Amino acid sequence: MSGEPVAVEARDLSRRYGAVWALRECSFALPANRVVALVGANGAGKSTLLSIIAGTLAATGGTVSVHGRQVVRGGSADGGSRVAILAQDKPLYRDFTVSDMLRFGRSTNRVWDQRRALSWLDRFAVPLDRRCGKLSGGQRAQVALAVALGSRPAVLLLDEPLANLDPLARVEVTGELLAEVADDDMTVMLSTHIVAELSGVGDHLLLLDAGRPVLAGDVEELLDSHVRLTGPRADQPPGPGTVVQAQHTGRQSTFVLRRPATPAAHAVVAPGWTAQPITLDELILTHLRASAAAPHEREAAA
Repeated sequence: MSGEPVAVEARDLSRRYGAVWALRECSFALPANRVVALVGANGAGKSTLLSIIAGTLAATGGTVSVHGRQVVRGGSADGGSRVAILAQDKPLYRDFTVSDMLRFGRSTNRVWDQRRALSWLDRFAVPLDRRCGKLSGGQRAQVALAVALGSRPAVLLLDEPLANLDPLARVEVTGELLAEVADDDMTVMLSTHIVAELSGVGDHLLLLDAGRPVLAGDVEELLDSHVRLTGPRADQPPGPGTVVQAQHTGRQSTFVLRRPATPAAHAVVAPGWTAQPITLDELILTHLRASAAAPHEREAAA
């Protein structure tokens, strides 16, 4: 992401709950005006990370900045960053009508775009006069998204808010959300553990495991830098790169390799070997397996 403006930057960010580290020495920089897929198994630290970025949870150590402004609990240190977070439970006042929720959003945000919020609700035919407690789960998700988008955030954090929608509805809503990002200067961090639904969603990846980043970067660049090599039994692959995964049978070896970003590393495949690209699902699962095979040492709480 050389030369790109940075939306979110973390340096040695950590959060501990008693003796358990939910995040441990997280450092990364996420580009602005992108959709970042924040991926990890349940318990990987995704919700904790998003809450710290939003300023609703204090870090135990390290720092995180949004568009250059350091975040503290309650917001940025100078109050200048605009971050909206939408959690899976989608907190709404059940006795409020949808119109009431929009009025609430207008009264609690320094910046408010009523037209944008109404436009989002109109796309999904959500009735404005219905009480939130009477809405379906999918409709409640749309109301919560409308309130979040109406605040015109610079960074929108989505903590699996669509998890209770059926797969087709998730695809439709995600497509509309991508259109919103394309039309506005907004960065979206979309948290998910559903690896199979990531294709076409994010253009940048941040993969967490046990509270640490294990892979981060532009999705296309990451896919281009990884290859599956299959050939005769060998202890090492026939070419430059870092072995992410190795599998062996009696006469055959298969390596998933992360190659250097040089033309020479991609140009030639050794005789007897075949090279195949890997999918996004395979990329994520391979790195998660590699991380699990070499677990991080945990320090005892002081």
